[in-house]
Amino acid sequence: MISKAMGLALAALGGLAAAAPAMAQNEQFIPILSYRTGAYAVNGIPWANASADYYNLLNERDGGINGVKIAFEECETGYATDKGVECYERLKGKGPTGAAFFSPLSTGITFALTDKTLADKIPIITMGYGRADSKNGAVFAWNFPYLGTYWTAADIAVQHVAKEMGGEANLKGKKIALVYHDSPYGKEPIPTLEILSKKLGFELMQVPVTHPGVEQKSQWLLIRQSKPDYVLLWGWGVMNSTAIQEAAAVAFPRDKIIGVWWSGAEPDVVPAGAQAIGYKSLMLQHGAGEYAVHADLKKFVYAKGKGLAKEDFSQVLYNRGLVNAMLGAEGIRAAQKKYGNKPLTGEQIRWGLENLELSEARIKELGFEGMLKPVKITCADHEGARTGRVQQWDGKAWKEISDWYTARQEITEPLVADISAKYAAEKKITPRDCSKES
Repeated sequence: MISKAMGLALAALGGLAAAAPAMAQNEQFIPILSYRTGAYAVNGIPWANASADYYNLLNERDGGINGVKIAFEECETGYATDKGVECYERLKGKGPTGAAFFSPLSTGITFALTDKTLADKIPIITMGYGRADSKNGAVFAWNFPYLGTYWTAADIAVQHVAKEMGGEANLKGKKIALVYHDSPYGKEPIPTLEILSKKLGFELMQVPVTHPGVEQKSQWLLIRQSKPDYVLLWGWGVMNSTAIQEAAAVAFPRDKIIGVWWSGAEPDVVPAGAQAIGYKSLMLQHGAGEYAVHADLKKFVYAKGKGLAKEDFSQVLYNRGLVNAMLGAEGIRAAQKKYGNKPLTGEQIRWGLENLELSEARIKELGFEGMLKPVKITCADHEGARTGRVQQWDGKAWKEISDWYTARQEITEPLVADISAKYAAEKKITPRDCSKES
């Protein structure tokens, strides 16, 4: 288990700690791919803090998962795909049974690891990101895009825009611009948006932004000239606050911008100051704020000086890291029911992740009531939930401004089937018969 001091040293080294502690034979190893340095550190830090805090909570409060302590170690990726692959190779074999699963927190790293995890039999959890077609577990047995893909997000965003405009019929002849990070992440929603533009009759304007996104003047001058009715923002890191500031500079109304759920955290709006007031974003179900799990963290982790978070405690990305860590831990718990209360292999844990079901009662018991709706994962559906809300920044805090939206499977499922089938043919994968999986 990595200590706070070691975590800080890790960040300074920009990679694995030189002398990681030896692991006991009754420990389950979980790697944390993090980025505490670089252009995206402001977003990566709260996620990494939450992951470590939650694993510490399980160890300190519960003695691990059914008596199996969690050992974990960070590896700094800097959000770079090559470093992410290097971290994967260095950590995949650690612990008595190897890595339980990986959470890349990067769509680019996810694409790079998808083939590797298939060969190594190690699952990857890509909660709210990654390959949207990996929702199809019959083809992508090792990928778990829990809670929502970018195709889900794109449909929810358009549903909200339509509601603000008085109904889908009023989208005909309108113009929606997608300002996106020019990477696999930013390009993911495009197929769904193209389908929706044809179905609903709006013009889709695509505006790429080069990594890391600190230069956007030309893009927002184009926005000013083209006068879209709405802007969808698919950014990450400094790109988001820069986009808000550049929108203000060309007088594009911030309440006509809606970001994906990775463009809707405190670091995206606070740097823009008053210019961010009115800006909206999707929510990956949860928002900011403290819930029962936070009280347990204070009692069992922070009171013992083992907590990592500071001002980010209970912020949007910290909470998202908690949810991600909890889902992975519950996947391990589900696998233990089949394979026993012992350190499990990635292949065994994959079964648990695919058979994960969290009821309202279980979510409450875990301390996540109010943060998460029930989740049910199956062989055919590795997403498990496709609902979201919209929040708006008032200058001090995020405020929920919508009811729940559910992505329409009649829009997304044909796309999932088509793209995943092409992937299966390219990689010579025989899709599993999910009716025979249990």
